Amino acid sequence: MKRYEACKLNSQEVVEEDKRLKLPPNWEAKKARLEWELQVQEKKKECAARGEDYERVKLLEVSAEDAERWERKKKKKNPDLGFSDYAAAQLRQYQRLTRQIKPDLEQYEKLKEQHGEALYPTSDSLLHGTHVPSKEGVDRMVADLEKQIEKREKYSRRRPYNDDADIDYINERNAKFNQKAERFYGKYTAEIKQNLERGTAV
Repeated sequence: MKRYEACKLNSQEVVEEDKRLKLPPNWEAKKARLEWELQVQEKKKECAARGEDYERVKLLEVSAEDAERWERKKKKKNPDLGFSDYAAAQLRQYQRLTRQIKPDLEQYEKLKEQHGEALYPTSDSLLHGTHVPSKEGVDRMVADLEKQIEKREKYSRRRPYNDDADIDYINERNAKFNQKAERFYGKYTAEIKQNLERGTAV
């Protein structure tokens, strides 16, 4: 009898393990996320029933340390480091544009009815020149381009100012000239400069 029960339990474990192995690799995380979303929905309903603002109630449960940590995380996510190279600027632009995308599901359904299977192109599809953008889409693109042009006109590279640096200039123009000279000839003139400062120059 015990042997039969052990066999039964063993076979159940095998079935359960087989089920687990067939699930996608991030199933546990997805499940936890869905459960959390359900809890949030329930809390929102409770707050609405009591006539309270959910965001305020949620913030009351958050400690000051957690709030600070989230703020730091937010700042780290996409810090504006200024221009470093064109690839980085292009990536930031792409990320900004993709965050702005709001899918129009009604338009998508209309296109699906209109084109059917042709909406999902394959290697044999000939779609070049068949797509006509909507007026709203064109207006959105124009508005975005105008915003970019306006931002580019206002933008100037932020150069950090060092209060502790030696003052070896008489005005701003001279300061820029000295910086350029230092950048190109600094390594050759470092020894002469040190001798002049020590008073041991020949």
